[in-house]
Amino acid sequence: MSLEKDLEHIVETIVPVDPSFRSVDPLHLRRCIDHARHTAMTNCKEGFILAAMRLLALPGNGHTRLIPTAAISVLPVRFVALGHAVHLVGSSPKYAEITKGELRAVNGVPISELEAAADAYLAGTTQRKRVVSPILWAWPFALARLGVPSKDDKTEFQVQRVDGQIVDEVISNTQLVPASIVYPRNEHGHVDPDWTPDSYVQISRVSDRGFSISLPSFFDPSESALPAAIEQAADHVRSHPKSSFVLDVRGNTGGNFLFIMPLIDVLAENAKNRRVAVLVDKFTFSAAIVFVAILKHRLAGQLTIHGEVMGDGLTFFAEGGLVTLPGCGAEVRYSTAFHDWAHGRTDKTTPPEIANQIVPVGDLSIDREWVEDPGGARSGLASYRKILDDLN
Repeated sequence: MSLEKDLEHIVETIVPVDPSFRSVDPLHLRRCIDHARHTAMTNCKEGFILAAMRLLALPGNGHTRLIPTAAISVLPVRFVALGHAVHLVGSSPKYAEITKGELRAVNGVPISELEAAADAYLAGTTQRKRVVSPILWAWPFALARLGVPSKDDKTEFQVQRVDGQIVDEVISNTQLVPASIVYPRNEHGHVDPDWTPDSYVQISRVSDRGFSISLPSFFDPSESALPAAIEQAADHVRSHPKSSFVLDVRGNTGGNFLFIMPLIDVLAENAKNRRVAVLVDKFTFSAAIVFVAILKHRLAGQLTIHGEVMGDGLTFFAEGGLVTLPGCGAEVRYSTAFHDWAHGRTDKTTPPEIANQIVPVGDLSIDREWVEDPGGARSGLASYRKILDDLN
């Protein structure tokens, strides 16, 4: 299949069914399509992928985007946005000794300038862009297109170590690996790109004051394991009516929030006798954000939100699906349904089962700011204990 066929599929099949494109200026859309067509006609795969990223980012809807991971090769280093900075957290085994720490610049250009240059290619909110942009810093072709070309076919990364020392790590652009080795399709923020949760629910007694319930993912292809785990969690909450709980959805990139409703119901049953906190981060997306929204609505003043601004807002388009473009190999996530959890609005694209749950939340402001450990390891019981102490 050709790149021109890939573009045809985007323009004729995806754009017409994705309601997020309704807000895009037709002239701007046409210009981006024409640019993508030019790159397709020159048979420049990486150039086409970048052009398609820009095209699909036009609606500003994070669920609608091109995911290049399966189609490109990058330098063998893993960057992750942690806290307020980007960190080099890992690499392929050959580069195991590479310096870990905060990424300050690439080829002499500060990371803040890189992020500004890449803005138009990234879909969604500022937080989502910070989550998905690090793959670009390991992609020499993209760096060159962003005005940060390599010298002598080598890429130079300026890294600040934990001890404050700044070092330069130089990697030859010939040392490319498939991007999927170091970057997951859905960025979760863990050092290991292949990380998957051990279970859908992890319950721990934190102290005499209460428990933690970790909910790392709401995506369950079987549609049976997650509901069973949630029912066990609901039973646990029901059997401890006076205990406080910390619900951890950091790194939860979403799934089906309808499976989680029994846990919300039981937390709301006895809300006056307990305090509940939810811990979130920029890797909290989609259905996990909806989970927090419904919790806030149902628990009102009994819920506090800890962490950092999540990866999406409360008004977005979702559902849809994922398709692979056969010519270039990149994947396209598209949307088909309107969600507005800020104002409680729906439209004709909102599925009835979701429309029945949508409530007006207003916003999900963070009550207690908490940012990820730059080392990349999500802290557990110590953080939960501190949050419970604050709650009580």
